[in-house]
Amino acid sequence: MKILIAEDDPISRRLLEATLSEWGYDVLVTSDGSEAWETMQQPEAPGLVISDWMMPHMDGLELCRKIRQMDRTGYIYFIILTAKGRKKDVIEGLEAGADDFLIKPFDREELKCRTRIGERIIKLEQRILKLATTDSLTGVLNRRAFFERMEQEINRSLRENTSLSLILTDIDYFKKVNDRYGHQTGDMVLQRFTEQLLDSSRPYDIVGRYGGEEFVVSLPGADISQSVSVAERMRSKVEEMKIMLPDGSQSIRITASFGTTSFLMDAKGKVDSMIKRADNALYKAKNEGRNRVCMESKK
Repeated sequence: MKILIAEDDPISRRLLEATLSEWGYDVLVTSDGSEAWETMQQPEAPGLVISDWMMPHMDGLELCRKIRQMDRTGYIYFIILTAKGRKKDVIEGLEAGADDFLIKPFDREELKCRTRIGERIIKLEQRILKLATTDSLTGVLNRRAFFERMEQEINRSLRENTSLSLILTDIDYFKKVNDRYGHQTGDMVLQRFTEQLLDSSRPYDIVGRYGGEEFVVSLPGADISQSVSVAERMRSKVEEMKIMLPDGSQSIRITASFGTTSFLMDAKGKVDSMIKRADNALYKAKNEGRNRVCMESKK
């Protein structure tokens, strides 16, 4: 886990860094509040901050207040490091948004306990967030979470003027699998299908379950021709799969159809528009015989 230290005293700063690194934490070090604030605005910013109260340029309480105003996914646990120990000082720190206090000079074991408390809270929130945003059967994003991520990717595409594409895919004749082999096999097919989508995706692509046997894949930075290539790779891998039945008596095969589209800068209802156009392309793939990739052309 990453921990940010904001401390202007070089001796205290080095001692904190050495101690936390010894315990296995990934430690980032800053020498004042302004430098710490710049670090916390980075995409992979730490989830736990240990900050001195009195610092030049920006003190620990102002840093804490600014962090609490950030629009960021994931809670940031904030520990104030200070020589102040009066009740009114504690109240002032808590009102600024601090989670805990550590009195200088800090005790090594107390530092460990308070850091571990913050780590437990962060990990608990991560587990809760995962349960709220992932599909319990397949482990990919659920529909609501995928739509939220798509909004973020569209905003980034607009901001950076980069390409963005979407794949909508559906397992062919999935109802027949459930009717013939039962829902346990159907669930296993959905899991294996998802694995193929993930294996065929790029590391930064986003896979979600749209509903039932339909899945969506967001492709940041990909134009329509690249999305067709990714979808064709997925289609081929799915067609090659052999899925063994739970009782081991035989294996079955499945195919899937894919519709792709790319983001149109002037489209209204941006996420809904992309889904609709990808769905049109998927409908075309189904009508043309299934087990194929079709793209929705820009009109």
